[in-house]
Amino acid sequence: MAKSSAVINSIASYLPEKTLTNHDLTKLVDTSDEWIFTRTGIRERRIAADDEFASSMGAKAARKALEQAHLSPLDIDLIIVSTMTPDYLSPSTAALIQRDIGATRAAAVDIGAACSGFVYGLTMVKAFIESSIYSTILLVSTEKNSAFVDYTDRNTCVIFGDGAAACVISRDGHGLRIKTTHLGASGEESDLIQIPAGGCRLPASSTSFDDKLHCLQMNGKELFKHAVRRMEEAINICLKAADVPASSLRWLVPHQANIRIIDALAKRFSIPEDRVAITIDMFANTSSSTIPIALEKLQQTGQIASSDLVLLTAFGGGLTWGATLLEAT
Repeated sequence: MAKSSAVINSIASYLPEKTLTNHDLTKLVDTSDEWIFTRTGIRERRIAADDEFASSMGAKAARKALEQAHLSPLDIDLIIVSTMTPDYLSPSTAALIQRDIGATRAAAVDIGAACSGFVYGLTMVKAFIESSIYSTILLVSTEKNSAFVDYTDRNTCVIFGDGAAACVISRDGHGLRIKTTHLGASGEESDLIQIPAGGCRLPASSTSFDDKLHCLQMNGKELFKHAVRRMEEAINICLKAADVPASSLRWLVPHQANIRIIDALAKRFSIPEDRVAITIDMFANTSSSTIPIALEKLQQTGQIASSDLVLLTAFGGGLTWGATLLEAT
């Protein structure tokens, strides 16, 4: 009997209506459109409304993905949510999405791998499906970064946006088959990007609030050094496992953190610009949802054909990183 494969059958995104442009940010911090764009590649980002949350945005993307796959919420065995901006520390955002979409038969769990969450999630889904534990899984990446950004900190507030994406992944069928995957982590550099307060190490207090310790903090220069090297390493391992050269890739879909990181990574594998998915200019860094949002845009425009190889790669807090090779079926 042939081994079953995990296949992304559908993918859909949800992006908030509000757009925050670089010009808008000049009213909040000392910056300019030119300064932001030349350093990051970002022109604008979407910002969730006050009554929108990780769970509600994720649920909207999930409903669209289920509709595309012609499935009912009751067909879902498991919901995995990647997020670094959950509605609550507890309950899980996955449980809230399960409730909101009516997937009453599904188990539900969150994973915390920051910007690498989608790639981590795909790896977990592949293991669950190919071991026959589950047959139909909903993977959701959803982030309300604006709730954790300090809009007086120029180094972080220009980078992040909000958004969600969801995939229905099942055993076999048509779509994008998960061929090979590789994950990595290095807790030794965990202080390079973090939200210090809110957990049991530094519970919420008036002091933590006044000191803005509930906001995202990052060391961008040091992260850049690690990001390119770690993603390159993960890509090489993925390609070697599949026994394919980088020249065979139709698309590179990297995490949309910074255009300089994306360009540096593409050059290391001699991948031309027209084969690199770029959405950072429109949506900025939406953490774990950047890759599935970019992947959906490629599919919507018919730029992925049968047998195309698509390489996803991400890097994020933890530190975490990974890569996944997909093949269009």
